[in-house]
Amino acid sequence: MKILVVDDERDVQLLFQQRFRKEIKNNELNFVFAFSGEEALTYLEDHSHEAVLILSDINMPGMSGLELLEKIKKNFVKPPPVVMMITAYGDRENYDTAIKLGADDFLTKPVEFSILKEKLKAIL
Repeated sequence: MKILVVDDERDVQLLFQQRFRKEIKNNELNFVFAFSGEEALTYLEDHSHEAVLILSDINMPGMSGLELLEKIKKNFVKPPPVVMMITAYGDRENYDTAIKLGADDFLTKPVEFSILKEKLKAIL
């Protein structure tokens, strides 16, 4: 499964590569990283034929994760990507907005990787 991780914090890439080392080595998961909403949209436009799971931070400079979510759900319908929103702020307003815009799931930071791995297994 290809997973697009969208977060403006670049250290997220190393963290995911460390936490999913076994799954990456076994070719179970393939991670791609975008460091802005705009970069994520460019990736999706260039790889529209791939079914993708998207993990997106909400609070990013420029295009927020919620704006990205809205564009993804509007413009990328075949195949429809699964979108999980990630935020340091577990407030009800962000959660409600994300769900209203079509988010498939919602995680809070710091990410509990054991929970994320269980969610990914359910999707596989």
